Amino acid sequence: QVQLVESGGGLVQPGGSLRLSCAASGSINSINDMGWYRQAPGQQRELVARITSGGSINYGDSVKGRFTISRDKNTAWLQMNSLKPEDTAVYYCYLLSRVKYWGQGTQVTVSS
Repeated sequence: QVQLVESGGGLVQPGGSLRLSCAASGSINSINDMGWYRQAPGQQRELVARITSGGSINYGDSVKGRFTISRDKNTAWLQMNSLKPEDTAVYYCYLLSRVKYWGQGTQVTVSS
């Protein structure tokens, strides 16, 4: 069993920054990807960023140039800069091994 623990969400003003972390523990055989999706009320879950075991990185179009994903072993981070109100959502960390595991989600609210 694999557990993912997320932290770092909260309330921030537009233009501000937050850093999310995702720590994986348990029976991890191998990691293909780690990353984040987000879901705003009434909207579908969308990919925010992912980083593969080989170091390849992909970002959703709406966050390119503002968000940066990084990873060290079983922990990933998402640095979010220049936050906008439309970034408000629940952010879900995931780890893709043989199956996809999900974190509990963390609320990010961007509001003045």
